[in-house]
Amino acid sequence: MNSLPTSPLLSLAAAYAAFWRWFAQRESVYFRAVQEGTQIQEAFFDDLAPALDDVKAGLFFQAGMTDAQTAELVISAEGALENIVFAEELVAAAPALARWKFTALKEAVPDIEQIAVHMADYTFSTRNIHFYPDDEAAYPDEIAITVTHTDLTEENHATVENGTLIFLDTYLGELAFATLVDQVTIVQESLAQQPLVPITKLRDFLIWRQKEFIEKYSGLRHEEENDIYTSFTAERTDGQALVAILNTDLLAWDAKASHPWVLVVTATYDGEQTNGMPDEETYQLLDQIEDELIAHLPSSEGFLNVGRQTGVGNREMYFACRDFRKPSKVLYQFQTRYADTLALDYSLYKDKYWRTFERFTD
Repeated sequence: MNSLPTSPLLSLAAAYAAFWRWFAQRESVYFRAVQEGTQIQEAFFDDLAPALDDVKAGLFFQAGMTDAQTAELVISAEGALENIVFAEELVAAAPALARWKFTALKEAVPDIEQIAVHMADYTFSTRNIHFYPDDEAAYPDEIAITVTHTDLTEENHATVENGTLIFLDTYLGELAFATLVDQVTIVQESLAQQPLVPITKLRDFLIWRQKEFIEKYSGLRHEEENDIYTSFTAERTDGQALVAILNTDLLAWDAKASHPWVLVVTATYDGEQTNGMPDEETYQLLDQIEDELIAHLPSSEGFLNVGRQTGVGNREMYFACRDFRKPSKVLYQFQTRYADTLALDYSLYKDKYWRTFERFTD
């Protein structure tokens, strides 16, 4: 098996360092722009946005004054799980600059009573937003909530829903909102199925549920050595075949929620002449990539290889993960390494009950 070069991550570390050298050379200009609040777009934002994009696509920023002498630059992933680790690493690499505070991800506002988000003609605050837990007996470990807004109607649903989500992100903080809440449903107050709870109680509710979850699943592991893998085949209406190989012992495991993050890696190839399946050379390359992924995401570190599906010009490789940060970094490496060879894409999301794979077991 070929070992994976470390150059992509070295390049990323070099990009972090180069970004901060560039920033430090201009920090006095940027500080004045933020402090004075005049021409901030031209003097600061228009410079920073492309420079940050050069480090890693999908990173965003906010800036403001924490006090009269200190400007704060917040590097955000805007809730995108796959970019959170890069925002954290970039800030961790920041130099100490006397007039600057650097923060990874938007932090929670300590006093929710002071939050009032304004969007279009609507206000979002503790006075008009409530919630209730949306528990489902079949999925007891999922943290789902239903949220209401006093002014929500069918006509303004998109605007009010967006504003409500921004309020929750501001209240909870970017990391907590992206990782603690499994599902948010926003409905009109008249459609509420349970008594409404003040939104001020949401943070404590989430902390309690997460504590329960950690206590229940901490340290659980699944030993895969003797697991049985099962082959599945299907034929689409266009005649193309789909072939899947899944760890069916793992799919029957009763502690799936201990590995709540699902990673789906998709390799795209040309299957036009082979009825959607890879040719021999591509098949070997796909197997090599899969073997390398398994080696870099080992079960001993909390990454379980669930299996794969091949056909219709794609191979999907499935992992259930205890953590979401390392998969983001590993896939950055793989995408960089194979950029000129094979199109690699991935999705990373929370799925505590692995419903992604139910189509193989129903």
